[in-house]
Amino acid sequence: MGADVVAALVERHGGRLRRARERAVVAEVRVGDRRLALAFPQTYMNDSGQAVAPLVRRFGIPVDDLARLVVVHDELDLPVGRIRVKLGGGLAGHNGLRSIKAHLHSDAFCRVRIGIGKPPGGKDRGVDHVLKAPGRTERTELAVSVQEAADAVELILAEGPAAAMARFNAG
Repeated sequence: MGADVVAALVERHGGRLRRARERAVVAEVRVGDRRLALAFPQTYMNDSGQAVAPLVRRFGIPVDDLARLVVVHDELDLPVGRIRVKLGGGLAGHNGLRSIKAHLHSDAFCRVRIGIGKPPGGKDRGVDHVLKAPGRTERTELAVSVQEAADAVELILAEGPAAAMARFNAG
């Protein structure tokens, strides 16, 4: 889901993703008068921190201001298509988030969470659920969610995480 949101933002703002030495593909775009660095790790998802930490250093995000880092990811604990914005907090068993926290030594980054729903058969089926292609109805809902998540990233950039939480976490 995160890669789809990055691709949507790159397309919206006329960027181009290029391979970077930080084990990621990266684009820098302008959103209004602000610069937005977009990246998608080329590591395994469980090792995302290996790309994110060097990118945080490259783009000069201070460790004491990690709210400027926005991680977009899928979320089993949200219904399909639901968007939530969160600043810091628990990792909900997400190994990619666990890796980012381990490499940054902090969980104070901002997250845009895209619901993919609970797997049929319980949490033990989570890996299969995440890796399987969604059905036609879910694909339609998730395509809308990708655009909404991109809107959330833009709102975080323009007005901060609190404004995005107020808009996307209500109802």
